[in-house]
Amino acid sequence: MIGTMVLVLMGCGSAVFAGDIAAACGAGVGTLGVAFAFGLSVVAMAYTIGGISGCHINPAITLGVYLSKRMSGKDAAFYMLFQVIGAFIGSAIIFALVSTGAHAGGTATGANSFGEGEMLQAFIAELVFTFIFVLVVLGATDPKKGAGNFAGLAIGLTLVLVHIVCIPITGTSVNPARSIAPAVFEGGVALSQLWLFIVAPFCGAALSALVWNVFAKGDK
Repeated sequence: MIGTMVLVLMGCGSAVFAGDIAAACGAGVGTLGVAFAFGLSVVAMAYTIGGISGCHINPAITLGVYLSKRMSGKDAAFYMLFQVIGAFIGSAIIFALVSTGAHAGGTATGANSFGEGEMLQAFIAELVFTFIFVLVVLGATDPKKGAGNFAGLAIGLTLVLVHIVCIPITGTSVNPARSIAPAVFEGGVALSQLWLFIVAPFCGAALSALVWNVFAKGDK
């Protein structure tokens, strides 16, 4: 819960308050800045709560881990529940900040969206980039051949890479919890398009688990 709260607060917060390259006072960070905000949030939380929960902070990752038979269905369900709760806490803080001042972002919550006639592009992007991200997570955290203490760094940098390419397409979700809470606060188009940012990442995560299970089976 705390990890997802930090991810949403820092990642979506960077998009809301500093994402615009022409932001007031020269504070704009652009695509790279927002990408690193999300990635560094994962790195920070991985080394903070990784030893406690594995630092999933993303229902798509949890689904991938569950389908890879590394956790029970009950645990997966509770992980997803508290990831969403954490996302709402992070979004509520952003909402409070926006409500008491100004913001430079395209939306007041950092919600994901796609343009008219671009639904298929958005679906493909979210599916493929979630597949890549979750596959890296499964590989980097593998008990036998994973990256060990460097797993958090590998995962965080992969999220940066994914955001660099995907931000211009959808704002980058690859994380249903990250999309649900901002969309609820934003309403309107963000809420009507929310289904894509739940379905596509879950499909990508399931595909990554399938591929990783093939890899794991080949090592036996």
